[in-house]
Amino acid sequence: MSTQNTPKNIWNAIFNEENALALTIAFALIIVTVIGGNYYMNKKNTNDTLTVTGSARKEVVSDTVIWRTAVTRNVSFSGLKDGYTQMSRDVEIVKKFLQDNAVTSESITIQPITMNEDWNNNGPVAQEFKRYTLTQAIEIKSADVSGITELAQRVGELINQGVLFQSYGLEYYYTDLANLRVEMLSDAVADAKARAKSMARAGGQRVGSLQTASSGVVQVLSRGSVEVSDYGSYDTSKIDKDVMVTVRASFGVR
Repeated sequence: MSTQNTPKNIWNAIFNEENALALTIAFALIIVTVIGGNYYMNKKNTNDTLTVTGSARKEVVSDTVIWRTAVTRNVSFSGLKDGYTQMSRDVEIVKKFLQDNAVTSESITIQPITMNEDWNNNGPVAQEFKRYTLTQAIEIKSADVSGITELAQRVGELINQGVLFQSYGLEYYYTDLANLRVEMLSDAVADAKARAKSMARAGGQRVGSLQTASSGVVQVLSRGSVEVSDYGSYDTSKIDKDVMVTVRASFGVR
């Protein structure tokens, strides 16, 4: 039995196609509306946020000093035994010099002796003619910054006693840096907000609450220095230092 395309059946087919087309158009309009709404909201949020960088700087005085030193002896192969004996004598002289100047034994770290052969550029040398450098590192770590600094200027007294004494310089540190950084971050945020207010005022807006904030690296600089680094810096050459922290902060504006 064949199906005839009556006017009613034709009308129903057209009606169904129109419904499908209408539903498709409606669905597309909904998607466009949602996308457009999200774009508007994101654009609005972007325009309602102001991001600035703030900083804080504080002067500090080093509370710890590290003095790296060493005693050395240059000896022949046959004189190695006597060289080690002389090294022990030299170290005892250095220890007495330090302790006589109020440096406690707990502040002194003495490393084992190292031995390095002195190379001869003229070719191989017979064993009995070889020479060696004996080195023993001595480190002094103290909270008496001024005392150790003054003592380091008097190493000539050790030289006068026959000690081959080497001073590699003084390193100055501020040990409460972690706590200071926390305190300074609030000052850096306050600086950021002051800058944001100035910028917003120029545009006829007002600064609202803090939205986000992230801290930058810490810079420990010699007093008055501006030589900062993207990776942070820590100057150990000076007793007087400047500590600087930065924050990147975003504020709502209205």
